[in-house]
Amino acid sequence: MLIATVILLVGLIGIAQLVPASILINQKGRLDSTSLVFAQRELDQMLSQPLTAASFFEANGALCASACSLGDPAPAQSGKAVGSSLIFIYNRPLIDFSQPPVDDYSFSYTDPNDPFGVTYDVRWAVVTSLSASNAIVSKRFIVGVRQLGGSGFVPAVTLDAMAGR
Repeated sequence: MLIATVILLVGLIGIAQLVPASILINQKGRLDSTSLVFAQRELDQMLSQPLTAASFFEANGALCASACSLGDPAPAQSGKAVGSSLIFIYNRPLIDFSQPPVDDYSFSYTDPNDPFGVTYDVRWAVVTSLSASNAIVSKRFIVGVRQLGGSGFVPAVTLDAMAGR
């Protein structure tokens, strides 16, 4: 009976050590999915604007330096990214969070409903394409969101979408 009790206790101690690890993994998963959802909301706001719009007001109340920019309304060069710096990994554009934020193409936001009080660093770049007559035919938005502070590493999320005529 004593040997069976010792074996049972060893098993229970092993299981008890898994509980904090699973809580941490669940929290990191929640934070990662929260970044993705926040990036998708920002991208949806940008895609809902007319192609000729030069700026938008962020629906969550976050403030850009003056107004959140949607690219130059009369870009000097079609197909050139403006806004936050980009890096390319396997031909995929990602927001370069190692560079300083660019005014009107970035903001920080703390969700008042988040029990963890996480602050998000939101940045984006815009690529405007013009027709031969210099009319805007499409805009490509590259939106990146990363979490500032917090416990442990949570990777940044970058989404990419295009709106056109």
